[in-house]
Amino acid sequence: MRAPVRVEVENVRLAFGATEVLRGIDLAIAPGEFFALLGPSGCGKSTLLRLIAGFNQAQSGRVLIGGEDVTRLAPWQRNVGMVFQSYALWPHLTVGENVAFGLEERRRPRAEIRRRVADALALVGLAELADRRPGQLSGGQQQRVALARTVAVEPRVLLLDEPLSNLDAKLRVHMRRELVELQRKLGITTLFVTHDQEEALTTCDRIAVMSEGRIVQTGSPTELYDAPATRFVAEFVGSINLLDGRLEKGIGEGTLFVSPAVGPLPVPVTDSMPGHGEVTLAFRPHGVAVAAEPSDPHRLWLAGTVAEREFLGEFVRYRVRVGGAELLADAPHLTGAPWFDPGASVQVGIDPRELRVLPA
Repeated sequence: MRAPVRVEVENVRLAFGATEVLRGIDLAIAPGEFFALLGPSGCGKSTLLRLIAGFNQAQSGRVLIGGEDVTRLAPWQRNVGMVFQSYALWPHLTVGENVAFGLEERRRPRAEIRRRVADALALVGLAELADRRPGQLSGGQQQRVALARTVAVEPRVLLLDEPLSNLDAKLRVHMRRELVELQRKLGITTLFVTHDQEEALTTCDRIAVMSEGRIVQTGSPTELYDAPATRFVAEFVGSINLLDGRLEKGIGEGTLFVSPAVGPLPVPVTDSMPGHGEVTLAFRPHGVAVAAEPSDPHRLWLAGTVAEREFLGEFVRYRVRVGGAELLADAPHLTGAPWFDPGASVQVGIDPRELRVLPA
C-alpha cells in the first residue's frame, strides 16, 4: 500500500432541495488514522462519507485528499475505496472475480491482477475460497470479500459505510477486531460510519459525533465518554444519568448543585465549570454504588428505592428512585453476591470524581 494520506473537509454544506443535510462541516483526519463518524440515523454521516467518495456534491466547501482538492473530481478519479453496507458483490462472479473487478476496470495487466487478487484474499484469510460464489459464503466471509476487493486497488483512503450492520451480534464483535487488525496492517487512512457507539469506541482512534448535519464533538473514545461537551453527546455515547439544576456557591470555597429532583449536592470545582446558573449534572452508572447503608465516606450518598433490576451478565443494572429522579447504577456481578430486589430501600453513592457539569 502507498503512504497514508490526510483527509480534510472544509466548510462543506450540502442540501437536497430545501433540506440542509450538511451544515458547515469541518473535519481533518490524520494520515493512517482510523476515524469514525458516529450519530443517529439521518444525522448526515453517510451523506458525508459519500461526499468524500465523490458520490455526493456539496453546494459549497472543499474536500482534500493528500493535499489535493478533489471536490469536483468524479469518484473513480479520487482513488478511494468504499465498502458498502450491502457489500455489493456480484452474485454471478466467483470470489476471485469479484476481487479482480476493480482492477479489470482499471485495465491493469493480467499478471498484476492475479498477484493483487491473491495478495488481497490472503490478507483477509480467504485465499482458499477464490473459486466460490458469494451465495456460498457466510456474512462475515462476504464482508471480507468486499474488503479484499477494495484494498486490491490500493486506494489512498478506505471508506466503510456501516459494514458490520448485517452481521449477528457475536460475528460483529469478531469482525470489528479483524477490521482493526487489517487497518493496522495496511496503515491506510480509514473513515468508518456507524450508529453503534460500541463499535466506534472499540475500533477507532478518534470519533466525530454528528447531529442534524453538524459535528458536535470530536475526540478520542475516552474523551467522548469521560468528558462529553453537550447533553446530546453524553446521552448518545453510553448510558448516563442527567440531573437538571443550578450551580450555587456553597460554604467556603465549595459549590453546590441544587436540583429540584434530588436536592443539593456538593460538587468538585474545576476551571471549566461555570460559577453559577442553570446546568446539567452528568455521571455514568458505573460511578454509582448501591448499598444497604452508606459506606465509602468519599461518595455522595442519597436514599432511594429500587424501581427495577436488570441482569446484564457482567454487571447488574439498578434503576433507583431518588426523590423525583430515577438514577442508573451498575454493580459488578460476582457469583453468589446478593442482589437488591425491586422495592428495597437502598443508598446510592455517587463518586464525585465522575461528575461532569454540562450546559443546560
